[in-house]
Amino acid sequence: MLGIGTLGRKVFGTKNDRLIKKVRPLVDRINELEPEFERLSDEGLKQKTEEFKKRIAQGESLDDILPEAFANCREGARRALGLRAFDVQLIGGIFMHRGYIAEMKTGEGKTLVATFPAYLNALTGKGVHIVTVNDYLAKRDSDWMGKVYGALGLSAGVVYPFQPADEKHAAYAADITYATNNELGFDYLRDNMKSELSEMFQRGHYFAIVDEVDSILIDEARTPLIISGPSEDRSELYRTLDKVAPELTADHFTLDEKQRNVTFSEEGNEFLERRLLELGILPEGQSLYDPESTTIVHHATQALRAHKLFQKDKDYIVRGGEVVLIDEFTGRMMPGRRLSDGLHQAIEAKEGAAIQPENVTLASVTFQNYFRLYDKLAGMTGTAATEADEFREIYGLGVIEVPTNRPIAREDEHDAVFRTAEEKYTAIVDTIQKAHWRDQPVLVGTTSIEKSEMLSELLKQAKVPHNVLNARHHEQEAKIVAEAGRLGAVTIATNMAGRGTDIQLGGNVEMKVMEALAADPQAHPDEIRARIEAEHADEKNKVLKAGGLFVLGTERHESRRIDNQLRGRSGRQGDPGRSAFFLSLEDDLMRIFGSERLDKVLSTLGMKEGEAIVHPWVNKSLEKAQAKVEGRNFDIRKQLLKFDDVMNEQRKVIFAQRREIMEASDLSEIVQDMRQDVVDDLVAAHMPARSYADQWDTEGLREAVRDKLNLDLPVGEWAAEEGVDDEHVRERIAEAADVAMAAKAERFGPETMRSIEKQVLLNAIDAKWREHLLRLEHLRSVIGFRGYAQRDPLNEYKTESFALFESMLNGLREDVTVKLGQIRPLTDEEQARMMAQVEAQARSLEAAARQAHAEHPSPDGRPAPNESAREGFDETRPETWGNPGRNDPCPCGSGQKFKHCHGRF
Repeated sequence: MLGIGTLGRKVFGTKNDRLIKKVRPLVDRINELEPEFERLSDEGLKQKTEEFKKRIAQGESLDDILPEAFANCREGARRALGLRAFDVQLIGGIFMHRGYIAEMKTGEGKTLVATFPAYLNALTGKGVHIVTVNDYLAKRDSDWMGKVYGALGLSAGVVYPFQPADEKHAAYAADITYATNNELGFDYLRDNMKSELSEMFQRGHYFAIVDEVDSILIDEARTPLIISGPSEDRSELYRTLDKVAPELTADHFTLDEKQRNVTFSEEGNEFLERRLLELGILPEGQSLYDPESTTIVHHATQALRAHKLFQKDKDYIVRGGEVVLIDEFTGRMMPGRRLSDGLHQAIEAKEGAAIQPENVTLASVTFQNYFRLYDKLAGMTGTAATEADEFREIYGLGVIEVPTNRPIAREDEHDAVFRTAEEKYTAIVDTIQKAHWRDQPVLVGTTSIEKSEMLSELLKQAKVPHNVLNARHHEQEAKIVAEAGRLGAVTIATNMAGRGTDIQLGGNVEMKVMEALAADPQAHPDEIRARIEAEHADEKNKVLKAGGLFVLGTERHESRRIDNQLRGRSGRQGDPGRSAFFLSLEDDLMRIFGSERLDKVLSTLGMKEGEAIVHPWVNKSLEKAQAKVEGRNFDIRKQLLKFDDVMNEQRKVIFAQRREIMEASDLSEIVQDMRQDVVDDLVAAHMPARSYADQWDTEGLREAVRDKLNLDLPVGEWAAEEGVDDEHVRERIAEAADVAMAAKAERFGPETMRSIEKQVLLNAIDAKWREHLLRLEHLRSVIGFRGYAQRDPLNEYKTESFALFESMLNGLREDVTVKLGQIRPLTDEEQARMMAQVEAQARSLEAAARQAHAEHPSPDGRPAPNESAREGFDETRPETWGNPGRNDPCPCGSGQKFKHCHGRF
């Protein structure tokens, strides 16, 4: 008997079906326009783009021109790539334009789908960002889809790490920019640390399409992006504590694998205190419980976590003497990423690697808050439905399941559960062998590098040829994955490796063509392609007869999405395929989330060694366990976001203020207001309102004015005058400060003074913001204890962080006022001393140049031309330099920028 919900869906269809049905008329309209756009010349397609831009400028909405724009884009892609978008791809594009996540199965052509909403939204001229999970995909997609945009008269760029500044400026200025989430986030932070508008890269956050949206917006959302600088060196402390960690026994601590945390027991604290006193880390007479011991206890806990919770080749690898983290979801290396709070240093000490100093945060943002900066956000992935609630709640994104172009023909088998890991791996090797003998390609998914390499050893012993793809072979990732569908191929991969690269049955034609052309550059491309396509068709038929791609999962992941993603690698575009998961009661998920009851059931059933239990009930109970873990992880991310939202509001204020300062041509009023506030505070502190004259601290006020404003004023004499109150004194101090600053501006010159004010303001904001971030980190680490006093830690954090922010702004006003008060032009004597230094430096540079010329004369014997060839120019006499730009090399020849050398204030 059908349930009410099931019956309703059968009669009315699901909400998803109804949404898809609503856009069908739009797709029909695009199809009707196709013949019209096919008749256009190549130049005609570009002219259509210009026509659309004009119509938008005149007030037409993007929705008005959507059918024509999509028809133009489809024709551009057909001509540039030979790919004609299917109706389901147009549906995916329409929903992405509307700010949805399009869930499309592997092989349905998501890369091409993104071009439709990207093209439509780029017509506004505001720039579109397409976000990928790694640099290879960003470059590949930019080159590949760039041909489509080029055919339509738009530009495409790609952003990658360590890119030259002029290239990066051009990439962000392009109509469509491809980049990884990391690069976009870091560029946002870097931009907000710049001191000139012209040095900023990003021109706004209008529309972003996030590829593999579940990986970026959910799996990586807990990790904040941090730009940091080094702090004090504590390497000896890490090394000493690393020696103590292995001495701790199971009685000394409690391990919580679910929360990935360790806590010392009372016995452990006593042992630790005794050993640290012996080693001289803990001073004599100081206890672990004393406030002064907080740092030592913290680092001892991190050393213990490094030894008990972080495993080599699973959580990190050691490469070239450096500890490189591994992404637990994708199995990829994350070079440059470091664990915070001394944990990375503890792992470096454990592995005997060089210990890098801990870092101080200069700027940080979470992906959750970075992507919420965009006016409009969309995404695409093979697996999003299981996390639809989180996408809606955090990002306001709906999820639409786009139907496949052809029905899925893959067979998904029930999980096989073995009692021990040994039995499981024996069965896995046996199953792989049988598939290999019948020439069926096999993709084996593992959860860690360690397990992929262990399985590789077992296959070597069984003499099964295979490829291994994990973080160690990151560079060959795309090639190995592309070949995973070849006849009889066996590929072992971490579950998420190779996301974004299609596994085509019989191998990837494009990759084979590129390899053949690279091997024989003289060969004719058309002949090579014809030969390879014929070979590929023959091989593909054989693979289809063998049953298509067989995906074998060796363990269930914490998240159902990751398992679905692995399954989805098979059965692309209606191909046949098969998927199965082999599990054991010793797997992490089964062990942590209650395999004891199942073990008792299996024992009662009297299962023999090597036998597996296969039943839909087992699948259901496993999915429930995974749903629990997903729910817990969602709660963690939500809590993280609530705390980060507090800082995010402050971050927006500070970054907006920095931008205003950079855009302003005259900051004298802002500076004057700050100075006035400082004067008000000084007078209020030393001459309190409604107090008597004999209670005033006029000498203290005079000292404070000398310190803060660099002015020696007769405050005592003013205060002694008849009828003078605190308001009169305040006005006189402010007036004297304004006069002194006006005189200074006169001596420097108005333009130079404005430039000084801007630099002083920006430097003060940056310094204060860094201090504020550190305070917030410390506050965050202890605020949880407020819960013991029945107070909500989040509310406490909001209140205290606001008070800290206010205190930071007060400190900022004072810092700017003090610095501007101390700045002064050089005296004649100081200028003479500086000129003497410059001349001495110039003589030594000239001597070095003569020496170099003597050793390496130019081919024709003539001296190389240099700046001194300019008529009347003398690098030792600044009056002959003309008007060098602030970012030009200094004419004195020091090699520094002018603003850092002779143009320094």
